Amino acid sequence: MLDAWRVTAPPYYRPVAEEVALCEKAFAHRVPLLLKGPTGCGKTRFVEYMAWKLGRPLVTVACNEDLSAADLVGRYLLDAQGTTWHDGPLTTAVRHGAICYLDEVVEARQDTTVVIHPLTDARRVLPLEKKGELVHAHPDFQLVVSYNPGYQSRAKDLKPSTRQRFAALAFDYPTPEVEAEVVAHEAGIPLVLAAQLVAIAAGSRRLRQRGLDEGASTRMLVYAGLLIVDGVPPRVSCEMTLVQALTDEPEMLAALRALVDACLP
Repeated sequence: MLDAWRVTAPPYYRPVAEEVALCEKAFAHRVPLLLKGPTGCGKTRFVEYMAWKLGRPLVTVACNEDLSAADLVGRYLLDAQGTTWHDGPLTTAVRHGAICYLDEVVEARQDTTVVIHPLTDARRVLPLEKKGELVHAHPDFQLVVSYNPGYQSRAKDLKPSTRQRFAALAFDYPTPEVEAEVVAHEAGIPLVLAAQLVAIAAGSRRLRQRGLDEGASTRMLVYAGLLIVDGVPPRVSCEMTLVQALTDEPEMLAALRALVDACLP
């Protein structure tokens, strides 16, 4: 079961501290995990890597403001046989022992976080109220959620009653040397060029305190490198994937272009 959700090839992940060992300990005791850190810093890749390393299926849900509890647990739908219950992704993971990863969980509607509460304590159950069923979690089921605490407004922050149900791992962008190594590997570019892109990203992250909503993520640097490998001039690639993607404000655009000019030969 859930063969389609198995990570069959080892995802590239460069550990930066003890996060792999700590995650293994948490998984061994079925402790729910909260991953917090900026956009594009490697949280999702880390979960994929751990699913592969542990040999477990991975059911990923990208949360958004329209995601409801029914989208997670399931609903009755009309088909040729009449009205039939269809499990949602969370219920599927609970029944069959997968890792369920709720990415950017605070973006979902408030009723969504209430649904996961019984799964995050000693009960490890999922009530399906519309079906009148209480699903006991498979012994291998694991719940992982993530969010970006620096980006969310207080209105969308996790409530203490939810946060306290998880062990948390804090993620951030790695050191420049490690980030350059990651970008070089993922994009297939020389390490020197990767280091130049990382320098641009580092400068953009400092601009966050001066009006920029978010600095360039490691993911964006990989995109820039992929276009460069395909023949796009480095400055043009950076304009597409870093400058224009980060802001529409004329002053910030000018500041980012100055960064690109300063870091690229």
